[in-house]
Amino acid sequence: MASLTAACRASARAVTSRSAIARGFTTSTRCLAAQNFTMPALSPTMTEGNIATWKVKEGEAFSAGDVLLEIETDKASMDVEAQDDGIMVKIMAGDGSKAVQVGSRIGVIAEAGDDINSLEIPADEQAKEQSKEQSSAQAPKESTAPSESNPVEKKSAKPTGNDTYEHKYPLLPSVGHLIKEKGISEADVKKIKGTGPHGRLLKGDILAYLGSINPETPAANEVNFNNLFHLDLSNIKVATKPAPPSKPVEEAKAEAPKAPVVENLEVSIPITLSKVVEVQTRIHETLGVFLPISTFVGRAAEVANDDLPPTKRAPTANELFDQVLGLDKIKAAKGSRGVYLPQISAVPPTSLLTPPSPTRKQTDIIDILAAPKKSAPKPATIQTVPGLSSGANVFTLVVPKAEEERAQIFLERCKVILEEEPGRLVL
Repeated sequence: MASLTAACRASARAVTSRSAIARGFTTSTRCLAAQNFTMPALSPTMTEGNIATWKVKEGEAFSAGDVLLEIETDKASMDVEAQDDGIMVKIMAGDGSKAVQVGSRIGVIAEAGDDINSLEIPADEQAKEQSKEQSSAQAPKESTAPSESNPVEKKSAKPTGNDTYEHKYPLLPSVGHLIKEKGISEADVKKIKGTGPHGRLLKGDILAYLGSINPETPAANEVNFNNLFHLDLSNIKVATKPAPPSKPVEEAKAEAPKAPVVENLEVSIPITLSKVVEVQTRIHETLGVFLPISTFVGRAAEVANDDLPPTKRAPTANELFDQVLGLDKIKAAKGSRGVYLPQISAVPPTSLLTPPSPTRKQTDIIDILAAPKKSAPKPATIQTVPGLSSGANVFTLVVPKAEEERAQIFLERCKVILEEEPGRLVL
């Protein structure tokens, strides 16, 4: 029974060995040797990566689907999961390893259930391949090194002439690096003609001297640069600005917006002040206080200005929008206070409506000594103007046409107050 189990196990390993090699991290106990765990390629363009952290430690077992380590690239950070069960035998590249090449060994793993103490650590196969490639490439380099130096020697040994060029400007970094890389001496550099601006030495001049490019290319570029260095503006003409079409002065005035003309109206109403004079006389007789008619008129105007209907005008955009929504009835202003003050014609002169000064009889010394009986003084009477209550008093307002109805209501209120109940103005 044990031999059958071992045979099944060996066949299963043989079947999965090929896929294990393709994935780069699975285990096998063939020949009692562990398997190398190489740096996986997380994308087709990935050549190297950094190891952020290992999620398993040496000697720990892991199951399929467990995260073994976290790899960082210049684009993203990804987790590497195990495809099969196994044991981490040894970690070759620890946490924080930088620039680890894809395919290089970063650890050694074994299959689950294996004794890691009895397993052999396999050799790094990639290191062997790199050493073979380096040894095979070293021989051709040694043979090609003299041939690479020949062009420099040929060019330096065969200058175009005895002319030397003094390069006033510092060499560009690319030019200096190329001269140092190719081993061109300072004397040979002076024999190379610069084709850059003001005779500056360019990288193309060095490549032409080495024979890497056509020697005529730098000269052709210099000609093109000189031709395009100055912008030719000889064929450019300044465009003339077209004159604006002249319009007659009358048309210009007609097109100008006209300021709206406010049309004023005169609203008047006759008011009788007989009741006001009666109240004025009664107050003076009872209280001894004289109130001029202007006081009654001013107080009547204050009362009449309260809660006047709104002015008729064109609705604004907000009011039209409220009307569409049906909010005009809710937000409609029921009334507002006016600032009207009427002009009165045929008002009696103020001198006739002032209280008369009391006249005193000049007393004599004999009257004082005789001490006659004092009589009670008669109350002074207020002089009235004849025809004051005949309706000749006209109250007038000059208002815009839109406020005609508002002014008419104001004057009617003043008429009612002054003709019917002037006594409320002194309360």
